[in-house]
Amino acid sequence: MKKLKKPLIILFVLANLYAILCGGLYFFQDNLLFHPRQLAQDYNFQFEHPAEEVWIDVDNDTRLHGLHFKVPNEKGVLLYYHGNAGSLARWGEIVQYLIDLNYSVIIMDYRQYGKSSGKLTEEALYEDSLLWYAFAKAQYPTTPISIYGRSLGTTFATYVASQEKVERLILETPFYSIRDEAYARFPILPIDKLLKYKFPTHAFINSVEAPIEIFHGTDDNVVNYDHGKRLFETINSQKKEFTTIPNGGHNDLITFAAYRDRINTILE
Repeated sequence: MKKLKKPLIILFVLANLYAILCGGLYFFQDNLLFHPRQLAQDYNFQFEHPAEEVWIDVDNDTRLHGLHFKVPNEKGVLLYYHGNAGSLARWGEIVQYLIDLNYSVIIMDYRQYGKSSGKLTEEALYEDSLLWYAFAKAQYPTTPISIYGRSLGTTFATYVASQEKVERLILETPFYSIRDEAYARFPILPIDKLLKYKFPTHAFINSVEAPIEIFHGTDDNVVNYDHGKRLFETINSQKKEFTTIPNGGHNDLITFAAYRDRINTILE
């Protein structure tokens, strides 16, 4: 009996550690997935290109905030869904390069990001993404609208492009699905039972009729390059291009000529 005591203690400790991991992933996945920066309602944005602040009232508890960068005689419009960290104070600066290419840009903060409010759920985020497309279409009923998604925003961008007629879909550092990412990071956990957010980009992408452009860096330590490549390989359409950025990370593709040359060609 004494010989069994130590193995039982080890088993008990391991079981408790496993339970803690499961509980941590389930109860704190919002903190793992979303990294919002909240802004005061009177926050004043300062960018090279001035922006008009836009509000969409969803219900009594939810008000969505975005920025509309208007370019005279624009080549087209980009509806931009940003990544999981920060706010428009940061992302508004990031899209200045696209405005320089003579595109008007509409970019929004998700619920609980920046000046936006509301409860975060997967379904609500999909519904919000369509509201922003409807806003863009109302502003530009005859101008081509391209959809741009980055990291977390690639799921929302793909979803919108799967539901609406758009000029093109551009995805920067996309993931196959959050479920896929979670399995890669926590292979021993029962992911399907723990995840509240699935974000299955792969499930939407083959309903996209527009041309699809994907950018991914080989040194991305947030969304592995292989995951973006796998997403690309699931696309049945022939109207697709994958641009590999050698040595590119998750947040620095703009610094590489391979990205700039290709995005300039796409948006020419």
